[in-house]
Amino acid sequence: MSTQKISGAEAVVKCLLAEGSDLIYGYPGGAIMPVYDKLYKYQDKIHHVLTRHEQGAIHAAQGFARVTGKVGVAIATSGPGATNLVTGIADAQIDSTPLVCITGQVGSNLLGSDAFQETDIISISTPVTKWNYQITKVSDIPEVFAKAFYIAKSGRPGPVLIDITKDVQFDTLDFKYEKCTEIRSYKPVPDTDEKSLQIAADLINNAKKPFIVFGQGVTLGKAEEEFKTLVEKANIPSACTLLGLSAFPTKHELNVGMVGMHGHYAPNKLTNECDVLIAIGMRFDDRVTGNLETYAKQAKVIHFDIDPSEIDKNVKTDVAVLGNVKSTLTKILPLLKEQKHTSWLQEFKDLYQIEYNEVIDAQLNASHEGITMAEVIESINKETSGEAVIVSDVGQHQMIASRYTNFVHPKSKITSGGLGTMGFALPASIGAKMGAPEREVVAIIGDGSMQMNIQELGTILQTKAAVKIVVLNNEFLGMVRQWQELFFDKRYASTVMTNPDFVKIAEGYSINANKVTNREELKSAVAEMIASDESYFLEVCVENEGNVFPMIPTGATVSDVRLK
Repeated sequence: MSTQKISGAEAVVKCLLAEGSDLIYGYPGGAIMPVYDKLYKYQDKIHHVLTRHEQGAIHAAQGFARVTGKVGVAIATSGPGATNLVTGIADAQIDSTPLVCITGQVGSNLLGSDAFQETDIISISTPVTKWNYQITKVSDIPEVFAKAFYIAKSGRPGPVLIDITKDVQFDTLDFKYEKCTEIRSYKPVPDTDEKSLQIAADLINNAKKPFIVFGQGVTLGKAEEEFKTLVEKANIPSACTLLGLSAFPTKHELNVGMVGMHGHYAPNKLTNECDVLIAIGMRFDDRVTGNLETYAKQAKVIHFDIDPSEIDKNVKTDVAVLGNVKSTLTKILPLLKEQKHTSWLQEFKDLYQIEYNEVIDAQLNASHEGITMAEVIESINKETSGEAVIVSDVGQHQMIASRYTNFVHPKSKITSGGLGTMGFALPASIGAKMGAPEREVVAIIGDGSMQMNIQELGTILQTKAAVKIVVLNNEFLGMVRQWQELFFDKRYASTVMTNPDFVKIAEGYSINANKVTNREELKSAVAEMIASDESYFLEVCVENEGNVFPMIPTGATVSDVRLK
């Protein structure tokens, strides 16, 4: 490849183009201005989306990455611009989202001098990045960017941060770019022990009560078809984690729901009755396991994962099957026998009926005085036929959306899982819509979460992204209020919300808006929203003190899941 003499700022843009990043999110400032000047030059080749806050930029990049499987890119200036990215970086790290974050920095001669808008973003971001690097030599730009993209997307994905001093952006170099395909001492995909496959297959073939818990690793590994084939061949009841939602169709007869604190009754309850627990692409998060001292102690545990550090981290594994899950599931399939497990599957059906009678029916069938969140989700299901991308924020509405949405296609559920970041959904839905413009994208947001990044309505105004926004307004910080009701004798300390006129705010951003206050209006309002070719804002006033059940109290065992 021939070289050409260009500035460091132009080299940054050319690196992005070489990696296929033609859509990025950011907010300009002094220390990154030279790069923005070159983005202006290349605006016919790379689309920069100006968000209204750097946190909006990184959450939008996350939404784009989650719906496309590509590396998302966020760019910001030094100091507060860089630190405003940190929440999104931490969110991406724990949820394994591939990002490359670019921050400007003061000139090399000013490093360590407490210059204007100088912050040591490398030290700040080290605990929450997969890799980070500060560029102080212009010649390092091509190699560092190539490594950054390779590290972000390989193995278990994650966020990478590149900090570039301002003088480097003005300096020149003979530019030549080569994509990175390997790094010495970095092995993103571990070797698979063939013996582990046979041992795991023997355990599955001889199990009387096998149970699968699958996570986002199935989606990240692009292994949805292999997973479905395995589940159907061995006829194993399978439940997902929060981030595993949509990797397996909701209505499939072997999909028994979601595990976790607000998951479904049957899979939580029967975790402690299975004889073989097969974990696929999940990390045994505390919200899934409850009290580890009592979690699945009766079962042999098989753990499929690409990250060796997850093995035995929380739950002791009998057999670890390392490697990319698409590869490992493909290899184990011929070793598995076709099974029935009829009586075991019936146990899940029986417990589901109990949950339906005591919880689900009341949530969906208008038995409450006020509109329930579940009714709203069910209306969206009917209008979208499960085809939509659902982006949910964090709180009660997140759990309701996760429990009641029907998913047909992979990469259809986007939410903040491990970090639980309020304010995630609105900007993430913008990124998701831009990443999948042909799909309907619906953001489900609580009244508290909506006000965390409400300014990103301005990004919708400017970009015309046709996101459908549903605010479920109960005038509370709902999840905290639920805990206060159940465990703090209804002492609602700082959880009551006095809210603005959301519809007027949306209309101020030239977004079509509507408000639903009674059940009779709901169906037509949702239909009107989904039918719109433009962005749409729908506020639904739901019951104030509605709760999410089932629920596993903190510190309790999964067997202690409560229905009320």
